Amino acid sequence: MNSSGADSRPLFAVYGASGCGRGVMPVARQMLSNRYGATGYDLVFIDDRIREDRINGWRVLDYKTFLSTEAASRAVCVAIANSRVRERLSEKCASDGVEPFNLIAPNSVILDEVRVGEGAVIAPFVTLTSNIRIGRGFHANIYSYVEHDCIIGDFVTFGPSVCCNGNVVVEDHAYLGSGCILRQGSPGAPLVIGRGAVVGMGAVVTKSVPPETTVAGNPARPLAKS
Repeated sequence: MNSSGADSRPLFAVYGASGCGRGVMPVARQMLSNRYGATGYDLVFIDDRIREDRINGWRVLDYKTFLSTEAASRAVCVAIANSRVRERLSEKCASDGVEPFNLIAPNSVILDEVRVGEGAVIAPFVTLTSNIRIGRGFHANIYSYVEHDCIIGDFVTFGPSVCCNGNVVVEDHAYLGSGCILRQGSPGAPLVIGRGAVVGMGAVVTKSVPPETTVAGNPARPLAKS
């Protein structure tokens, strides 16, 4: 449902109309239509830099206009790839009383005892199996999976097709590149991806990664600092 003029329906927004936001907007439409029906909500982009009125048929509002638009309620999912910016914008919305919402693709698979924090983006074909705890602002791109007994921190980003096997801890603001594989840890001795660490595309991670470290290759090794 492409959004029409302001009214008293719930107003939802994807914050960010660049590649990440455009990629998940159809997921938001499908999810919200399943919940509210085709005309029971309004959906827009928020972007303070883009000057176009519409992108892919969807209205684009700056944040100030979003706050002043008539609506029964307001909720935002921040679809910004940079996790630090994602956190800052999430905090700004919270301070203005705007509720977060989780953008979860209807064809994703979420099984037993999975807790997902607010503001998540769970893209199509993502699988979360069992006994998983996920913090705020998680982004899981298409075909990624998280296996059993994992803990994912706040504002973690998974690229497409990330393979996170069981008994893994991924700390806040870590970035896992497309197609990387995390070896399974053990109960009481998980594989740990440290806070702010970056795992390169296609890397095979066989041992824990320290915070703020970039690793790449098979097996993954820290990149030399220039």
